Amino acid sequence: QVQLVESGGGLVQAGGSLRLACAASGLTFNIFTMGWFRQAPGKDREFVSGITGNGGNTYHANSVKGRFTISRDNAKNTVYLQMNGLKPEDTAVYYCARSKSGRSTIGIQAEEYAYWGQGTQVTVSS
Repeated sequence: QVQLVESGGGLVQAGGSLRLACAASGLTFNIFTMGWFRQAPGKDREFVSGITGNGGNTYHANSVKGRFTISRDNAKNTVYLQMNGLKPEDTAVYYCARSKSGRSTIGIQAEEYAYWGQGTQVTVSS
């Protein structure tokens, strides 16, 4: 059974940093693209960042490009999201997800991901 458990969320002031982690179990971690999504109250879930199975390619949404960095440690079955220069509009529940298939492409649609964590709240105060 695939399990994804996020951690690292919290309350931070604008301009601050947080590092999210997503620990995976029950899957062959290094063969799947992993993604981070977020959902703010009253808004649709949106893609944030993705990383291919071997970590060779990453992709970030324009809204976070230059501020967020996704990485993974396949030996630890963990994917990370380093978030710097946080803004109040980054406030949301952040979810990690495993792609349905493929290790060399990064999907940006939620429908392309098969398994999801429970989410971790990130709140950025102004």
